[in-house]
Amino acid sequence: MTDATTTAAPGRKSLRPLAFLLPFVRPYIWHSVGAGIALLLAAATTIGMGRGLQAVVDQGFVTSNPQLLDHALLVMLGVILVLAGSTYVRFSLVSWVGERVVADIRRAVFDHLVTLSPGFFESTRTGEVLSRLTTDTTLLQTVVGSTVSIALRNTLMLMGGLIMLAITSAKLTGLVLIVVPLVVLPIVILGRSLRKLSKASQDRVADVGAQVDETLGGIRIVQAFGHEAIETARFGERVEDAFTTAVRRIRVRALMAMIIISLVMGAIGVILWIGGHDVLAGRISAGQLSAFIFYSVLVAGAVGAISEVTGELQRAAGAMERLVDLLETKADIVAPPNPVALPTPAIGTVAFEGVRFHYPARPDHAALEGLDLTVAPGETVAIVGPSGAGKTTLFQLLLRFYDPQDGRVLVDGVDVRTATPADVRARLGIVPQEAVIFSTNAWENIRYGRPEATDEEVRAAARAAHALDFLEALPEGLGTYLGEKGVRLSGGQRQRIAIARAILRNPKILLLDEATSALDAESERGVQLALETLMKDRTTLIIAHRLATVLNADRIIVLDKGKIVASGRHEELIRQGGLYARLAALQFDAAGGTANGAPKEEGEAAE
Repeated sequence: MTDATTTAAPGRKSLRPLAFLLPFVRPYIWHSVGAGIALLLAAATTIGMGRGLQAVVDQGFVTSNPQLLDHALLVMLGVILVLAGSTYVRFSLVSWVGERVVADIRRAVFDHLVTLSPGFFESTRTGEVLSRLTTDTTLLQTVVGSTVSIALRNTLMLMGGLIMLAITSAKLTGLVLIVVPLVVLPIVILGRSLRKLSKASQDRVADVGAQVDETLGGIRIVQAFGHEAIETARFGERVEDAFTTAVRRIRVRALMAMIIISLVMGAIGVILWIGGHDVLAGRISAGQLSAFIFYSVLVAGAVGAISEVTGELQRAAGAMERLVDLLETKADIVAPPNPVALPTPAIGTVAFEGVRFHYPARPDHAALEGLDLTVAPGETVAIVGPSGAGKTTLFQLLLRFYDPQDGRVLVDGVDVRTATPADVRARLGIVPQEAVIFSTNAWENIRYGRPEATDEEVRAAARAAHALDFLEALPEGLGTYLGEKGVRLSGGQRQRIAIARAILRNPKILLLDEATSALDAESERGVQLALETLMKDRTTLIIAHRLATVLNADRIIVLDKGKIVASGRHEELIRQGGLYARLAALQFDAAGGTANGAPKEEGEAAE
């Protein structure tokens, strides 16, 4: 993905990125056609007013014909009604298309984002993605719903005005055409700089969003460590960078407008002077000069408007380029063209065969190295080891968030790379160490495990996870809004909701990442009983930091530096000595811990 500070690619110094809008506009072609017809009608009506002005001056004022003036007023009123009506239709249809297209783009970008593997988000800031999904799409809404229409309208006015100028006076039109290249040149030169600055400005706004997202996401740590002043200073720097870049963009845009206005209005003044002498000499009529002035003002206004919207189009091109970067990012994990079906009914076997894996962000460090592990149906296997040993990586590969560089990961005898990721994940249920709670109520959070579950099934899952009592005690029961990331709940309550979610999913293979670590002693006992019920007749893999939670596992796997260094039951591993015995010594009483498994009261964590 393009870095936030990357400037426009050499091959994209035009408005070509806006061509990516066409597939989103195409479904609404008839709305666009209607807006185009209204646009043509409005432009033709405006251009026709110049001929009417010529007739009024030559036949009304010069011949002193009051009836012609009366007739001209009635025609003018009719023209105004047509112009107003066509403008209403154009504005309504174009604005609708703009809103609809941007809504579709936002959905397309979000739909694509949720298919990207976690590796993408390791190297991409969430705040930057949010900026592209909100700020950049808002820019596009302005372009599709307004700017493009204005640009087309003024292009028509420019072309029509130049044609009518030539019909009115070829000599004066020749003088106008001499000025046109002088006006177009700064648009081309400054437009390129403006586009680069527009993209840079959007990138700096993304930096601001990323800073806000990161700081507010960790506000408790920020305040606990007294970093408020430091974070506000950092945010101030981001805001000033965005302001400075925006000012540079504004100055270039203002300079372009100043040059264009000076050239256009200066040219009109010269043309008026020459045209005035031609009227006095009898070479053209006063009506012709009046019409020529009208069309000159029309052309000048169109050129000025085009120069203005060019800046907006340049900004939108930068925004579209950033969105295209997201849409063109390929997902690392995809379903194969001809996926292998998993056996039905589910068996519950898990196997790792010669697995070697490096995280994309750490290519020089092997998270797993030549790992072999087979878990039988219904077996409970605990995975222990120090931090960085590769415990969580096993879960990541099972869920197919990543693919190993070498070896195979199998679920029910099928290599997960040959199956559809959704089919593999449908057989797995996970309770992470840090419970993920969405900003909604308990009904929706628990039902995340199985969206079609009934209310009674959700209640049963909450009851099994020992969560029903505290949920029903909330102001609106299970319908109570839980706050962003479940901030209105304690850590233990959030964990119990995550367990209820897994219970509701009713998976064949259960993944527990120290699922009871956030619970107090009383709650832990109740949830442990619920988990024991849930684990019955299921294949269960438990990542354990506290060894007291895995004493009854069928097998304990000891990982260190991505390799299995020991395997067996608790008592066997204690007798063997080595890493497991050292970890146990940190957590159990030296006198009786190795014999009866009684945990210490202090110092339980052994990462």
